[in-house]
Amino acid sequence: MSLTPSSLTFEDARRRVDAYISQFEEGYFPPLLMLARLTEETGEIARVIAHGNGKKPKPGEDPGDLEMELADLLFVMLCLSNERGLSLERGFERMMAKVETRDADRWTRKEAGE
Repeated sequence: MSLTPSSLTFEDARRRVDAYISQFEEGYFPPLLMLARLTEETGEIARVIAHGNGKKPKPGEDPGDLEMELADLLFVMLCLSNERGLSLERGFERMMAKVETRDADRWTRKEAGE
């Protein structure tokens, strides 16, 4: 079940991850292990950004793939939300409503046409 990136929703991703994990007896990792995985993936994102913005990789070290590292983080987030019975789609909408309200006048808006 492969979708084009432009048509993929959080719900599609959630279901795809759940279908993948559900085929294994072990199922989802326990929440604390998933938290450790989130931390690990965040560190890998930091390494890729550091390599691209100043700190150069050691000779022979892969500079990394930021897109893949972000996708790895999203996979673990989807696993955690599935295991907890949460909706990232609903959570994202709630978070955006909060930010759009709280920060509506916080930043300098661009002029029309910029």
